[in-house]
Parts: sequence; C-alpha cells; structure tokens
Amino acid sequence: MPIDSDFQTKRQATGEHRGHKVWGSIEPPAKLGIHGTNTAVDWDVCLGDGICVDVCPVSLYEMVDTPDHPLSSRKADPAREKDCIHCLACEMQCPVAAIKITPIA
Repeated sequence: MPIDSDFQTKRQATGEHRGHKVWGSIEPPAKLGIHGTNTAVDWDVCLGDGICVDVCPVSLYEMVDTPDHPLSSRKADPAREKDCIHCLACEMQCPVAAIKITPIA
C-alpha cells in the first residue's frame, strides 16, 4: 500500500528524527511512521532498495538501519529535506510509492 498522500491532515506529528517530523504512531520494530513533511517517506512501506538515494540530484536521502522491521532492515531517511528541489525523481522511481513530495506553498 503506498504512502497516504493526505498524511499531514490524517495523522499527527508524534516526534522528530534527525531534524524532521515523524507522523503517526511508532511501535518499533514493525511500525515506524512517516518521516519528513514536504519530502516524506513512509517507513512502514519503504523496501529500502535505495533507488531514491541513486536518483536524487541533491543527495537528500541517507539510508538508516531499522533492525527487525518486517519489510527491510534499512530505510530511506529524508535527512536533508530542506534541500529538496521538487524534481519528483524519487517519488516517480520508488517501486512501492513510499515517497510523497509536497512542494512548499
């Protein structure tokens, strides 16, 4: 199931991780929430294949360890979310649609 494109209105920010918001309930290792706001990755959907890291022209993402998560032991983290240029390359290439780019108004 892809990232919920309305997560900002349907979920609450429940914490922070490395300078960006985390949305939704967190129950490690299986439930890790959505990381980021304008460049958001649903860690419960992310397969950790790293295609977003490969296609991002501004090196926005970093892979982080998520031990014992049922889908993958690594996730894409929008570590430099503020650097996003909204090219949508990562969103278009993600095989499971775990990424949502929302341009800042």
